[in-house]
Amino acid sequence: MLVAAFLIGGPAVVSAQMPPPEPFPDSRLEQEITISSPGHLVLFSPVREVNNEIRSAVMARLPVKGLGQLYEVQGGANREEARDHYLRELQTRGAQILFECSGRNCGRSNVWANQIFDQSSLYGRDNNQDYLVAGSVDENGKPWLTLVYTVTRANQRQYVWVEHLVAPQGTEIPGLGNESARIKGPVIVPWKGGITYRFEWSSADRRIINDWAGEEGARVILTAYSELKEDESFEESAARAEEAAKSLAQVLAKSGVSESRQTIITVGPAVVIPNPDRQGDRVEVMVITR
Repeated sequence: MLVAAFLIGGPAVVSAQMPPPEPFPDSRLEQEITISSPGHLVLFSPVREVNNEIRSAVMARLPVKGLGQLYEVQGGANREEARDHYLRELQTRGAQILFECSGRNCGRSNVWANQIFDQSSLYGRDNNQDYLVAGSVDENGKPWLTLVYTVTRANQRQYVWVEHLVAPQGTEIPGLGNESARIKGPVIVPWKGGITYRFEWSSADRRIINDWAGEEGARVILTAYSELKEDESFEESAARAEEAAKSLAQVLAKSGVSESRQTIITVGPAVVIPNPDRQGDRVEVMVITR
């Protein structure tokens, strides 16, 4: 449960050092609460309920302060676009994705809504939900967490719940450490084509990669995936993925990331990741800093 107070006169006091992510433009703020708890529950793995008790392989009760915000997605937008917006915001900040899930892999929406977030508006369809938690450490050594949960209700209304939290210096956060913080990404770049390639990425994606790669000693990793077609062999599918990655490497080189600082890893169709955003023909770009 949240230990919270509803905001009446103004926004919650959240450090300007690491403010909450910018809201998804096509959404309306429905509710905003402050969070202050010596043991706030944060999950880093799927949730399940056993004998009315919340169970999760990796979870922590953390001493945190921060902000919780409930948004309803508006107009013709959808929650997938909202999730992608927050993911880009977090990537821009160099935050590390500590856990993410989608659909029934997350567990029951009822548990997330009523027992974890205490927000009944978030109770929706189990196969139409997703969750992520990202972390970073500020210059004073304080860990920050951002939780984003989106869901589609039975009445087709779509909601986003965002928690932005800070913990005291020295607080141990599952999966958040100095070594893992060196790995930034991935930025997912879908591709199409054969002899020539077209990459579906935004100017924000390109800017993020260039910013990360701008650090001294940074290495850019391009992991190439492909979808196995009915009429092709594994080797042919993997070759398509590798050629796409080589083409993207040349594009990055033209933007200032020399190919000598890039490494291509070809996976092809050999690995399937249970995340709807990480399917099909794509290159996943990560940056490893010193």
